[in-house]
Amino acid sequence: MVPWGGLTCCLSAAALYLLGRSSGRDAEVLKSVTRVNQLKDLTQLLDTACKVLPLVVTVTGRVGSDTPINCEYSGLRGVIVEETAEQHFLKHNDAGSWIQDSALMLSMCKEVPWYLDDGTGRVYVVGARGATGLALTIGSEAFEESGRSLVRGTLDYLQGLKMLGIKRIERVLPTGTALTVVGAAAKDDIGTIRIQRPHKGPFYVSHKTIDQLIANLGKWARCYNYASVGFTVFGVYLLAKHAFQYIMERRRHWELRKRVLAAAAKRPGQDNEGSDGKAEIRSDTNKKDQLMPDLCVICLEQEYNSVFVP
Repeated sequence: MVPWGGLTCCLSAAALYLLGRSSGRDAEVLKSVTRVNQLKDLTQLLDTACKVLPLVVTVTGRVGSDTPINCEYSGLRGVIVEETAEQHFLKHNDAGSWIQDSALMLSMCKEVPWYLDDGTGRVYVVGARGATGLALTIGSEAFEESGRSLVRGTLDYLQGLKMLGIKRIERVLPTGTALTVVGAAAKDDIGTIRIQRPHKGPFYVSHKTIDQLIANLGKWARCYNYASVGFTVFGVYLLAKHAFQYIMERRRHWELRKRVLAAAAKRPGQDNEGSDGKAEIRSDTNKKDQLMPDLCVICLEQEYNSVFVP
């Protein structure tokens, strides 16, 4: 039988080890990126940087835009707005009871060109929705009760539904939010500096500072490594236990086979059929009783208390 428990633990340990190494590498990469303290210095860095390799930098500033979005429900002004609407209802199941369920009705996202501003300069951020660490603020969360007519409600009830209402959630990246961005710095055709996803390297948009990002990645790397060691120890224990039980079982089988063969070898041969068959059978039975081992040939631990008659 395959020791699935031990193999699963060892495979999980290998996966956690790889995750720990990945988080550790990401932390080391963040330590090596160029830190730009003031955005006005980014132009000089781009002019002196190597033209072959992309310049990966980390910048901080506050979100701004020339054409911000006015949120419909929260009234906030933002540069990225996500709106979702879910229809909540009760559904009649086969057991005769009502269970609550929901269905997504609307999911849309709006984004306008935006930049970071630290008071000394501006740098535009491109493709932030695909960056790691971007967390939008919940600007509005409202539930609109269903106001359907009596006819519509009756039709829904006959279909096994009771409409409760619509839940609308508005998530936004407001203007003025302090952000840290890690990515490749480049100039477009008209000379505007922007931060974008590098072809190979980190791309972060986060409310945390660069030092907090590094510390967080290091913490997760240690947690993954500790968990990997734990799963490895437990998996090796399960595999060793299975191997020991297998060896003991094979040894028990070998002892059983040896005892059965020894008992068969001690069994006296049967004589030819004749008139004195009854006496010979009686004598043979007495010899069997004397030569029969005291231990059970099945478990090899206790005295036998039964016989098998073929």
